[in-house]
Amino acid sequence: MERMSVEEILDHLEELFPDAHCELDHRNNYEMAVAVILSAQTTDASVNRVTPALFERFPTIESLAEGDREEIEQLISSLGLYRAKARSIQGFAKGITEQFDGEIPSDMKSLTSLPGVGRKCANVIQSECFGVPALAVDTHVARISRRLGLCYQKDTPEVIERKLKKKIPEERWSKTHHQMIFFGRYLCHARKPECGRCPFTAVCHEKNKNL
Repeated sequence: MERMSVEEILDHLEELFPDAHCELDHRNNYEMAVAVILSAQTTDASVNRVTPALFERFPTIESLAEGDREEIEQLISSLGLYRAKARSIQGFAKGITEQFDGEIPSDMKSLTSLPGVGRKCANVIQSECFGVPALAVDTHVARISRRLGLCYQKDTPEVIERKLKKKIPEERWSKTHHQMIFFGRYLCHARKPECGRCPFTAVCHEKNKNL
């Protein structure tokens, strides 16, 4: 199998998806954070279908914290695990109002202390809401990292995050996160990847594992 430098991989991703960005619809930090929590194990498109009505009914973090749980569940009921997600976003809202005076914090420790917020969500919130260099590892980023040999197949998301941050310049963390998501979402699918359009076939572990 051929080798490709990290710089070459980043250059190819830039050529493929120069305008990669967060596809969760939002108008402020509150909406961004809630949308990220809702996006666990579902698509951004599915989240975008439920958030307009959710945010119309609960336009502020305080209103969500004080809202009726059953009504929140009803508004997001088309999402998988909607009851758990309703509990998470309301718990998040209550945590913000009770512990942080209604202001979403920007540091990892504070963010991950809140319901529904793991490292992936916290990284996205840091990057999108506060412009902090971050590299969230979701299923797309993990899959692409494994296929391109940027980590080992059995590495956990946290280990993958640490390895990617060592290999990729800090100023490119946030953009690379979005470009890898776009690459996984629109080209290198989990099933039936479009290898004919891919510039990485010579170094892809998935492509070459059965050769």
